[in-house]
Amino acid sequence: MRTADGAVPDHRALVREAGGVRLRLRPTPQPAPGELLVATQVAGLCGTDIQMLRGLRDDPAAVIGHEGISRVVAAGPGVPDALRRPGTPVVVNPTHRFDPSFLLGHNVDGLLQERTLIPATAVRDGLVVPLTQAPDPVLGTLIEPLAAVRYALALLAAARPRTLVVYGDGTIGQLAVRAARRWLDGVARVLLVHHTPTGVAWSARQAVPGVELLLDREPGPLGAEPVAALLATPRDATLGALESALRLSGGELTVDVFGGLPPGAASASLPGVDLAAVRAANCAGHPVPAAFAQVATARGRPVRLTGHRGVGNGHLVEAAAELSRNPAAYRALVTHVVGLPEAARIMNDLTVSDRRTVAGSRLIKLAVRFAPVPPSAQETQ
Repeated sequence: MRTADGAVPDHRALVREAGGVRLRLRPTPQPAPGELLVATQVAGLCGTDIQMLRGLRDDPAAVIGHEGISRVVAAGPGVPDALRRPGTPVVVNPTHRFDPSFLLGHNVDGLLQERTLIPATAVRDGLVVPLTQAPDPVLGTLIEPLAAVRYALALLAAARPRTLVVYGDGTIGQLAVRAARRWLDGVARVLLVHHTPTGVAWSARQAVPGVELLLDREPGPLGAEPVAALLATPRDATLGALESALRLSGGELTVDVFGGLPPGAASASLPGVDLAAVRAANCAGHPVPAAFAQVATARGRPVRLTGHRGVGNGHLVEAAAELSRNPAAYRALVTHVVGLPEAARIMNDLTVSDRRTVAGSRLIKLAVRFAPVPPSAQETQ
């Protein structure tokens, strides 16, 4: 229902409460000076969101979600002109480099609702990015994770690897193997390491030319040229993936600790190395040049470690352009597109189960539809 001036007095939201997710009506706020009100078109659910649903993180936001394209609804006084026009498509950078009070969908209510208020600190510091080149809204759920992959591959590119080994077959790993040859000049071999046979089977059905699929085993000899490893794993699997990466053969080894880490994480193979500090050394595209840690394993092998948090606005723009340029390469990764009632049911199932099968098919990316999507978009109801 709309008021006489076209505003929506209440909006639907997927709200965390009582150990689950409920579809609720919430009062729609009006933006104060510097604030922006946006309408979600399609929002994605990521692995970190699922950890929050399962109580593995203590982030307080009642409404989660930081992936997707939104459109401007209303702007408070002082908002830049580029963001004032209603209907402007935008993507919100969820991580503020300087202000820890803004982490979209973690400590600030996120995009899994029809209307989201973006605080003045995020608007003022440029975290709302207007899109001049936007993919269709369903693929928009991949902009932020693909931007994170862009960041990772830019870091690894400094090592000029000939082989890329990606650990983890979720959204990030699948995006990485699809984007590797576009954003990692000179890479000759790309390997994707899975941890379940069903994961291998799914990847085989959605085969990416030139990508080798492995199941919980290390590749054979990789030659004498540089090797890069990308740890695209859930945080409870990151240390195991790191140990495997440190055993890779080949020449100079560079490892990106992309996946999260459990509290106090340490590796016996890297004595004295603060892995959390390595992962946090790069944030939102800074510093330039990027930070790397030159370390040695317990056996004396030199290794370059890096990691990152968040993405830069440039990464988001590049990811949106890539999805617009080559949608067919990425479309299969959005495996489920649902409306709000079905999304609540799936999110509640994910809260209590670690299964990755939804409606009879493997879940890679869940997209929650808030507005009509183009006929080309996939639908699972």
